[in-house]
Order: sequence, then structure tokens, then C-alpha cells
Amino acid sequence: MSPLRYRSLAAHLQDVFGEKVWKIPLDAGFTCPNRDGTLSRQGCSFCNPRGSGSGLLAQGLDLASQWERFKHSLERGRKARLFLAYLQSYSNTHGPAERLARVLEEIRPLPGLAGLCVGTRPDCLDAEKLGLLAAFSATEKWLDLGLQSSNDATLVRINRGHTARDFARAATAAATCGLQVCAHLMAGLPGEGQEEFLASVRFVADLAVEGAVAGVKFHNLYVCRDTPLAEQWSRGEYAPLALADYADWVAEALALLPPNTVIHRLHADPAPGELLAPDWAGDKAGLRRAVLGRIEAGFPG
Repeated sequence: MSPLRYRSLAAHLQDVFGEKVWKIPLDAGFTCPNRDGTLSRQGCSFCNPRGSGSGLLAQGLDLASQWERFKHSLERGRKARLFLAYLQSYSNTHGPAERLARVLEEIRPLPGLAGLCVGTRPDCLDAEKLGLLAAFSATEKWLDLGLQSSNDATLVRINRGHTARDFARAATAAATCGLQVCAHLMAGLPGEGQEEFLASVRFVADLAVEGAVAGVKFHNLYVCRDTPLAEQWSRGEYAPLALADYADWVAEALALLPPNTVIHRLHADPAPGELLAPDWAGDKAGLRRAVLGRIEAGFPG
């Protein structure tokens, strides 16, 4: 256990590789079934139109060029040597398996590559795609799998397009293939309070005990420009959580998870220019201090 009283991704990777490992976000040009018309064209109510990605592919940078840009900066500024390739933008297993195979082949020879993280949805996976990911040669292979809430009514409310059962089925299948699953959970979703959020944490904790989930990424829901949630907020139909509440919720959530769960992130990190509310979500240092302070206060000793 790290001095932070929970097992962070940084600590986990330090244990595996014996040194600091850095994530490099990659935009492979995937889209999402919730945006391309497969399910809908609205997207999830909270998701920005760029799909939380860099947009670098559209600017003419292929994966190798994106990798080199971030790698060069990290080598120069942080003396970094090892990196995780993070397919972040949209849903990176959506579409034909052949496309995923081509992307993985582009990633495989990248210099300094230590592992792979693939962000996707539970309804964008099948046996063929899981097989491709499982066969990828890397020490660390993480599947960042969006759940957000285990409450199916909430998932409908935010236009998520899948159920909690879909998530459990996909996580179990991925873990059976040898992939480490990181579940994404959101605090402050419309219509949810602390009780509903902690119910989702318990749902994930049960899957972790069963071996289907190895990590968790927490997100504080913030209002992003050009989203359905922004429209709800502007009409007074949605109010974000207070910072103190978010810090309390995360501290309680960590106490519910198995101690070996790898915590990939404690809070969200808005991209420049996208944040509408709450203001505290844009103060990364202050947010981290508040959350860590509450975690420390919540642990004995």
C-alpha cells in the first residue's frame, strides 16, 4: 500500500517495472456508437463532442507522431523512459475488429512502450476483439471500461445506451482473457445522491472480489460545454456536487473497495475551455488537496 493509503496506478506500475511509467494519450480516430447513429447521435449527456480526446489525428498526426510528441516532452521534462499507450478518444473497440487489429499493429513498435490502456464501452466488445487485446504483447494491459452507474434508470437518464449487466458481462469476459479491467464511476450524476453512488461502488467491489475488475477510475461530474447536461444546468435542472461532498464520497468509496484495487484516478480533469460548472472542478491542485485530505482523515492511524 502506498503512503496515500490506497493503491494508486503510479504505485502499481512502480512495483511492476521498478520505475515511474507515464501514460501517453493517443487518438486513433475511433468514434462511438452513441454518436455515429448505431445507438444515437446525442452521445452521453455529459460527454464533450470530442469524446475526451486530443483531436490530434484530425490535425494530421498519426499514432507514431502523437507518441513522439508526448514522449519527447516527457523525456526532456521528466526524464521518463517507459510509457503506457492510452487509446483515450471515444470508444476504441467500436467498429470492425480489423480496424482494432491495424491500430494495435501501429502501437506495437512504439519506442519505450511498456503497456496498453484501451478506453471503451461494454457494448463494443466481443470475443474477437478481446482476443486481439489479449494477444497484444505488453506487460500491462488495461481495459478502461465505462460504467458510470450501476443504476439502470440513471444509465437511461444520461443516455448511456447499455445496462449494468452489460458491464458485468463484458468485464468478466475481459478478465477471463487476462485483461485488467478499470471501471469508470461518476459521482454526482443527475438524479443520484450519495446512496446511489455508493451502491455503484459496491457493485464494482463485488466484481473486484470475483476477479472481474482490477481497478477503478473516479470522476466528479462537471458540466461541459455543448452537451445535453449543459442545457439541463442552464435551465436549473441540474446542480453539480459541492467539493466537500465529492471528497467525502470518494473517501467512503475507497473504504468499500478491496485494498488491492488499483485506483487510476481520484477525480476528473477538464480540458481547457470546456468547463462550465462547478468552478472547483477546474482547480486541479485544490481538488486533489481536498480529496486527499478527506481520504487521510477517513483512515485510522
